[in-house]
Amino acid sequence: MKQIAFGLWITIALCSFAGALAQPESPIPEEKISRPKLVVGIVIDQMRWDYLYRYYNRYASKGGFRRLITQGFSCENTFIPYIPTITACGHSGIYTGSVPAITGIAGNNWWDYNQARNVYCTDDSSVRTVGATTVEVGKMSPRNLLVTTIGDELRLASNFRSKVVGIALKDRGGILPAGHSANAAYWYDGRTGNWVTSTYYMNDLPNWVKEVNAKKLVDKYYAQDWNTLYPANTYIQSSADQVSWENKLFGDEKGFPYNLKQFIGKNYGVLPATPYGSTLTMEMAKAAIEGEKLGMGSETDLLAVSFSSPDYIGHTFGPNSMEAEDGFLRLDKDLGDLFNYLDDKIGKGQWLAFLSADHGAAHAPGFLLEHKIPAGSLVYGKLESDLNKGLKEKFGADKLVIGFINYQVFLDRTAIRSNPKLDDNQIKDWIVNYLESQSTVSRALRIDRLGSVAINAKQKEMVANGYYPSRSGDILVMLLPNFIEGYQNGGTTHGAWNPYDDHIPLLWYGWNVKPGKTNRETYMTDIAPTICALLHIQMPSGSVGHVITDVAP
Repeated sequence: MKQIAFGLWITIALCSFAGALAQPESPIPEEKISRPKLVVGIVIDQMRWDYLYRYYNRYASKGGFRRLITQGFSCENTFIPYIPTITACGHSGIYTGSVPAITGIAGNNWWDYNQARNVYCTDDSSVRTVGATTVEVGKMSPRNLLVTTIGDELRLASNFRSKVVGIALKDRGGILPAGHSANAAYWYDGRTGNWVTSTYYMNDLPNWVKEVNAKKLVDKYYAQDWNTLYPANTYIQSSADQVSWENKLFGDEKGFPYNLKQFIGKNYGVLPATPYGSTLTMEMAKAAIEGEKLGMGSETDLLAVSFSSPDYIGHTFGPNSMEAEDGFLRLDKDLGDLFNYLDDKIGKGQWLAFLSADHGAAHAPGFLLEHKIPAGSLVYGKLESDLNKGLKEKFGADKLVIGFINYQVFLDRTAIRSNPKLDDNQIKDWIVNYLESQSTVSRALRIDRLGSVAINAKQKEMVANGYYPSRSGDILVMLLPNFIEGYQNGGTTHGAWNPYDDHIPLLWYGWNVKPGKTNRETYMTDIAPTICALLHIQMPSGSVGHVITDVAP
């Protein structure tokens, strides 16, 4: 009997012990990592750093730039660490923390040696346009980008609960920042005046985008014409209206006010070269926040917005034009409007923003020459023709130069290798000597011998960072300072290593950002790792930048 009682006692004890083991532990109170509700990345296409202060006294007290400068944190000496300093490279560099040598985005377009054809940075023939019948405008995706972006890493970190949306007039300005796994990217169709996307993202536009398109905002902007925001005689930071180095885009040689009513319902392609392109982009950004409920869920969302119009205006009229100044004064107001909307919709201190640029711009050569500053231009189309003519005479082969793109000479490598009479080294050396005999050329470099070339260390590093073998040329051309490619009849361009092209603004504002500034050198590639450090997520897969500890201690 005692044995039975003892056995029963043991059984009860073991069951009680097992039951105790099976009891779940008391739940630990959830302690969430602090993150902003929404990150807004703002890229100004073609914004020189000095525009922050060139127009400072003219920016509105409640405008975007004054707010960023006085209440945010400014990295005053931010540079681009590669060449060519071109739109697609800049947008991808900001959001990947990387350089063309790693991202594969070697320009807006390039000769692709693997495909034996000219490739546009966001080309994708496997997808179709969504939102318009314009066939080519929507055959775009981020597939040519070889690495991840901030948005991709945010999506991965949240197991794809975070939302990521890219918006820009230019397809590359919306697609490349948003990344591979974005919920959507939208860009402008200059034939219809509508926002479009591609089947890479969706098969039909969301209702909120259809509603934006139905408003025909472009026609409403056109109806206002384009006059200066303030009296013309107050634009003392600009050249006189209608100078010889400006292009005549609108068919009106009288200058301000520009007659845009003539384009209503007819020509939507000129909108980007007016400040209304920025206003349209701002309205689309607000609509995206509302339509996608960005910043209103349990996870941090990302909105990547690129303002393309400053680039169109700069290329057309030049940095010292009244049009450029007016464009930035109006953009200032648009940014102020957007920031006020974010305060109201997301909440003050609940959203984080950064503002930077994909590149700067050289002053128009005509403007500089008028003021006795050496400047000029080189027409690449003619130079390519002259090179092929000289190579034919010297080596007896036709069209050995197949492209002059991104300040680089692309050679027909297949033709050279397959012809035993052609010597690759002799051809390259002949081209270098010919180029360096041009009065506008500072240096011509064989990229395959970059390590042994005696040039400035910064220039050498920028060349190496911009070189992707199957998408870059064989010989790089560096023009003299203030000399640009093309644009003999007006406007300006960019792409060089010089400070006017590679010194860009970088400002931080909002969630956990303390006002201030630093004059130490920072780089475009530091933006992505800094954002990722603030969000406590992995940096993009090709990132080579460093965290800016003044912003993310």
